[in-house]
Amino acid sequence: MVNDQTAVPEQAANPEPEPLPAPLSSTPAPIPAPAPAPETGPSTEDVEPERVLLQMPVDVRSAALVFLVVLAGVFALRWAAAVFIPLMLSLLITYALAPAVDKLENWRVPRWLGAAVVLLAVGGGLGWTGYRLSDSASELFDALPAAALKLRQAVRTKPTVANPLDTVQKAASQLEQAAQENAAKVTTPRGVQRVAIERPGFNVRDYLVSGTLGLVTAIGQLTLIAFLSYFALCSGDTFRRKLVRMAGPSLQKKKITVKVLDDITGQIERYLLVQILTSAIVGLATGLAFWALGLENAAVWGILAAVTNLIPYVGSLIVMTAAGLVAFLQFNTIEMTLAVGGASLLIHTLVGNLLTPWLTSRTSRMNPVAVFVGVIFWGWLWGVWGLLLGVPVLMVIKAVCDRVEDLQAIGELLGE
Repeated sequence: MVNDQTAVPEQAANPEPEPLPAPLSSTPAPIPAPAPAPETGPSTEDVEPERVLLQMPVDVRSAALVFLVVLAGVFALRWAAAVFIPLMLSLLITYALAPAVDKLENWRVPRWLGAAVVLLAVGGGLGWTGYRLSDSASELFDALPAAALKLRQAVRTKPTVANPLDTVQKAASQLEQAAQENAAKVTTPRGVQRVAIERPGFNVRDYLVSGTLGLVTAIGQLTLIAFLSYFALCSGDTFRRKLVRMAGPSLQKKKITVKVLDDITGQIERYLLVQILTSAIVGLATGLAFWALGLENAAVWGILAAVTNLIPYVGSLIVMTAAGLVAFLQFNTIEMTLAVGGASLLIHTLVGNLLTPWLTSRTSRMNPVAVFVGVIFWGWLWGVWGLLLGVPVLMVIKAVCDRVEDLQAIGELLGE
């Protein structure tokens, strides 16, 4: 009996077995639809338009390296200007005279002889012209200070109406003069030593040495330019063949390299020939116009206009201002001054806006803003030589960048 009584509570103490889970069904249970949100006012996320972002593959590290390389290049160009200026001049001379040397080579003339003949002809012509016009050029440069002085005197002697600002300036000048006179009357106290600074006398030897060094430097630079141009003209297509050989063993890469080099050479030669032609037209037209107006040394003015035509924007202003000053000194009338200056400006405007765009292909045209900035930059870098070489150097850079895939962005920036 005891065993039966004790067994009953043990059976009651055991919980009932949990029911087995239902078998999984292949069809998922339906997801209840979300409850509709209460209507509220328009949110800022719904009102704000979608932002459009410009994706530019710019690597900060690469940009910083490029910036440092550009700075190092500018420093090297400025520090070694005595080397780079003759190199750039000889490169431009080589591109300008290469067609003539090639023509002589086609006529069975050895290339070394053709290069020597062309260089001697160009150098002899420039030297003879400079010698014949040296007296007129010296007279012209001597007349410029006198013309500026005369114009200043004419402006000062022009009657003007007194204004309060002039009265105040005159009173201030009188007070300053009175203070100086009062200070001059003050005696030097005892125990104080007065020191007088004397300027060194004129020493002819110093000026002779500096002038001789400048002349020797100029002769050395001209000799270096002549030899570099001669060797470059004699080499012909040697460097071109070397670049083709460096392009790789593939025939397709060699053909592409030859095509790119031909395009670059043709574009640079075309640009230089256009510049030479337009400069000759500007010089001839300026000389004839000044001769018709009766201005003295018209031939010198023509040569000066032809040379300064290579400097965009600045060259025309130089010739116009200088010619106007000399015309005022010679004719002593405002009408002739305006006529001479206006004629110079009209010739440069017509040639620059009508003839040059017609002769230059669209691929060779450059952005006016880039040209102006380039002239300022190269003028700061190399002075007068930078003003003359700035645009041709930019044209060479543009021609190379247009044909190199990784540099086409720079060519697009420089072009129209």
